[in-house]
Amino acid sequence: MKLDPFYLIVDSAARIERLAPLGVRLVQLRIKTMDEAGLRAEIRRAKALCARHQCQLIVNDHWRLAIEEGCDFIHLGQEDMRVADLSRIRDAGLRLGLSTHDHLELEAALAARPDYIALGPVYPTILKQMKWAPQGLERIGEWKRRIAPTPLVAIGGLNPGRLEGVLAAGADSAAVVTDITLNADPEARTREWIEKTDRWR
Repeated sequence: MKLDPFYLIVDSAARIERLAPLGVRLVQLRIKTMDEAGLRAEIRRAKALCARHQCQLIVNDHWRLAIEEGCDFIHLGQEDMRVADLSRIRDAGLRLGLSTHDHLELEAALAARPDYIALGPVYPTILKQMKWAPQGLERIGEWKRRIAPTPLVAIGGLNPGRLEGVLAAGADSAAVVTDITLNADPEARTREWIEKTDRWR
């Protein structure tokens, strides 16, 4: 499986509606706090938008709703992975991405045979408090050697200036959150990311 080198992460279908038409090919819908009815509506809307714009949707965490809504890709953190029904996810035909932050988590992720593995935070991040120090580029290379040919997603503190180093170190895709969502002009920043990742497609 090949992932697009630009992996956008957003917190609403409204952001997908704004950014997917610019040429985004891979987007994760990551909503942490919302009631089930609201989540279902967001997932349903995001799925329709992604289908319209030939963009791969990955639903974060909410695997039951992803199955019920006919989605085809789910991403789980380590805590969610431990309580999720991975057999049911596979039986429903969903592809699976898993987060890792250290060697123990990598072993657990590899045992689940995911379709990709994410490593973070590569650089300091403001997205959330992390108990892990920044991983750095050398760790990307180590992870890639361990998991190949499974795709590796780098996440945490990424911006266009850090992109080439991350991909050259072994990442297949760069996951981006606040560099776009907190940008004064998210559309322009998204275009910049698409342009800078073009040669890795």
